[in-house]
Amino acid sequence: MIELTINGTKHQVDVVPEMPLLWVLRDELGITSAKYGCGIAQCGACTVHIDGNAVRSCQARIGDLAGKSVVTIDGLKNRDQHPLVQAWIEHQVPQCGYCQTGQIMQAISLLELIPKPTDEDIDEVMSGNLCRCGTYPRIRTAIHAAAAKMAEK
Repeated sequence: MIELTINGTKHQVDVVPEMPLLWVLRDELGITSAKYGCGIAQCGACTVHIDGNAVRSCQARIGDLAGKSVVTIDGLKNRDQHPLVQAWIEHQVPQCGYCQTGQIMQAISLLELIPKPTDEDIDEVMSGNLCRCGTYPRIRTAIHAAAAKMAEK
């Protein structure tokens, strides 16, 4: 039995320690916001926060996560009011939307590390999150807008 906290709620899961966190979230706990993309940590669709760091959940072994705190986009405090989510909506970032939860979780991590990122910072940190629709210019614009809004507070 492995215990961890997901979106503020403690869970115990009885799975093999090698099982990827993504499968525990989706198949064992029914938390489907983290998406399966490539399964080899190359696309970022499955990005969640583990103890505050952006991590590809398809490659995080559940056996390594005992006692850790996992946050998916569902677990963001006041998710719909989060400046980044608001900027995502305002700048109409999503097209198909599949990669967007991973994009947002990676972008939040970026803004926590670099509150006022340059285009180069955004390109570097977000380069591991792929969007088949090519919304990269809108993602960059939304990150800058959220950074500006967060700086006002």
